[in-house]
Amino acid sequence: MPEFIDAHGVAIVYDVHPSRTEARGVVQLLHGVGEHAGRYSALIDALTADGFTVYADDHRGHGRTGIRQHGGPEKLGRLGTGGHRAAVDALWRFTQIIRDENPGLPLVLLGHSWGSFLAQKLVNAHPTAYDALVLSGSALPWPGSLNSGPLNKPWDGPDATSVEWLSSDPRVGADFLDDPLTTSTPLLRLFGPWNTLQMLSRPRRGLARDLPTLLLVGSEDTVGGPRSVHRLADAYRHRSGFSDVTTQVYPGIRHEVFNDVTQADVRADLSAWLDARFPVRV
Repeated sequence: MPEFIDAHGVAIVYDVHPSRTEARGVVQLLHGVGEHAGRYSALIDALTADGFTVYADDHRGHGRTGIRQHGGPEKLGRLGTGGHRAAVDALWRFTQIIRDENPGLPLVLLGHSWGSFLAQKLVNAHPTAYDALVLSGSALPWPGSLNSGPLNKPWDGPDATSVEWLSSDPRVGADFLDDPLTTSTPLLRLFGPWNTLQMLSRPRRGLARDLPTLLLVGSEDTVGGPRSVHRLADAYRHRSGFSDVTTQVYPGIRHEVFNDVTQADVRADLSAWLDARFPVRV
């Protein structure tokens, strides 16, 4: 397992998945809260088959990074010294590593859920470092555009597992709960009030790069849902000046669009979108 050391001495563990054909681009994959990069194997397989090398880390406090950082699974999800800002800074360091190792190849930043909020911060701070932006299970991370209540409320009941909000496929929730590298502890308890507030942001005005942007969301996503994602799309168009912003809403699908019952369709939509912007090399 390769790793790099962040500014606070935390070893960030990551994987590199080489393209199975001549590489036409690179994807930096950012996972969500309480999980890890290993949950994206089907997506990674599709991307590498399609000509993209994928770099995926376990963020600060999460997955293999969190186990090593905290000395065990008890504190998985806690960010540790430096908090949320340190998590963002570590991902920027990761971007620089990826760029150094893949000169000349376009870099797609793909973030899910919390990873999509981290991606938004990276684009605000370093817009010229990336060539495209893909956000799934995202939202405009701003008061009034995020769900402040329990994410599982629509599915609460005597037999609820607390993770029905992730996917309409019950196997996804069961696998999540059985995974020794995940935690279902609510975000506010994991991060605390200060670090939770650090997630808030809006697309900056007049960014120096016109990034092609794809937003993928399930109609039953309780994090922000289609309404919030449309607000995010509008902000990228009107605040940041992006001219190529696509929003795809999947009816009946919940938060994890890459892990729900239509996941094959979502991967196909992503592939078609990438093909149109980064053609296969002849």
